[in-house]
Amino acid sequence: MNKKELVKALADKAKVSQADASTILNAFTDVVTEQLSKGEEVALVGFGSFKTKDMPEHTARNPQTGETMTVAACRKPVFKPGAMLKSAVK
Repeated sequence: MNKKELVKALADKAKVSQADASTILNAFTDVVTEQLSKGEEVALVGFGSFKTKDMPEHTARNPQTGETMTVAACRKPVFKPGAMLKSAVK
């Protein structure tokens, strides 16, 4: 499912226009992005939580050349599914 299909499904489910559903989806992604960039967690009980994980600097190997290189430390976004989502997918 791509973004366009998701907007249509949201609009149908919530009985709102596709424009309103698109605005809500964009606002949701903006809020989650802002909170994660601040290092905050966004938790939706039953669905899951979005958080960040600090990755330390480490060495890796380039698979094409075999050369070792240093990968800089970074912070990456992580999604952890909730219990209701896990059971619905099973």
